[in-house]
Amino acid sequence: MRILAIISGEYGQRHVDNILAHGPAEWTVEVWRAPGVLPPVIDYPEDYLPAGLPPADLLLSFAEHPGVAELLPDIARLTGARAVIAAVDSEAWLPRGLARQLRGWLEDMGVACVTPKPLCSLTEKDYSIGRRQRIEYDDPLIAEFARHFGQPDLHITVDPKSRLITSAEVLRDSVCGCARYVAEKLVGVSADDAEQEAGLLHHHYPCLASMGIDTDYGDTLMHISGNLLKNNIARQVKPFKRVQYIVPGTRST
Repeated sequence: MRILAIISGEYGQRHVDNILAHGPAEWTVEVWRAPGVLPPVIDYPEDYLPAGLPPADLLLSFAEHPGVAELLPDIARLTGARAVIAAVDSEAWLPRGLARQLRGWLEDMGVACVTPKPLCSLTEKDYSIGRRQRIEYDDPLIAEFARHFGQPDLHITVDPKSRLITSAEVLRDSVCGCARYVAEKLVGVSADDAEQEAGLLHHHYPCLASMGIDTDYGDTLMHISGNLLKNNIARQVKPFKRVQYIVPGTRST
């Protein structure tokens, strides 16, 4: 699969570095750094695009400026891309209204487009745009990417006697690499502490999703991202956690 990643800063570069380090060997990943300054309304996209861009099957938009979304239809035409993943890890970078417009523009071109909010909500069949709001999609290129990067999926192994985590295999990493980082640090952690420890590690990485309150969630996208990872781990360690029973009038055991 030929991939063109569009970045404008450290946020996107971290994603690209992780994809290059851990993506399938048969993927070809090229990078285009978008202009750092764009006008509020782009009348002539060609003025802000390079003379040539490499052919691509899938576009990954990790830009930190809403104007880049207006360039994506033209980039898709220039590269021949058939699918687009436009990350929404901050409303300032890709507002919900513009994300909806982008999906419509590309759909009219016959190009599949997903706008996962946050980016690590992407699975092989759907993605989130708000609390209890998921959009299904059907595109083999996006699904192929999401098999490897998107909503974190770890396979946790716990020793039933010691109740310590003995291994944490990464089935699907977050695009930024946070899930892989957490998995490496969880080995040796008690099942009782795994969920809390995962949350702390997620913040220490650190997650680059927005820390401002997002109105679609009533929470920060950083917290939503952390909860996706913690929930994946919590389901697996639950059978091994020590359960405390409290009986009125006696000490807890």
